[in-house]
Amino acid sequence: MLLEEEVAVAKAALDEKKATGIKAYDVRGASGLANCFVVASGTAAPHLKALAAGVEGAMRKAGIKVYRVCGEPESGWMVIDCIDVVVHVFSPEARAYYGLEKLWDNAPQI
Repeated sequence: MLLEEEVAVAKAALDEKKATGIKAYDVRGASGLANCFVVASGTAAPHLKALAAGVEGAMRKAGIKVYRVCGEPESGWMVIDCIDVVVHVFSPEARAYYGLEKLWDNAPQI
């Protein structure tokens, strides 16, 4: 499956669960961890849990390997690691605090 297709699956799952601020960065050549990072926000811990579960289920259904899901919803940050695509779901406060998107300002968005 093409990277863009994997990203589309993740973004659709986030959108379906009403995530906000969904952005995807193509970091091929800029990161040794993944080819793409997807970032989105949820409103509260239960919403973050639903977002992570939605992405995990959609990726698995599409035949994309989910390596692991890390983080606790109460922490404000969860990560769904699908090897080539890594999805970060944040509370608005955690997203502003960590500012991960600043790391990829120069990366093209997908």
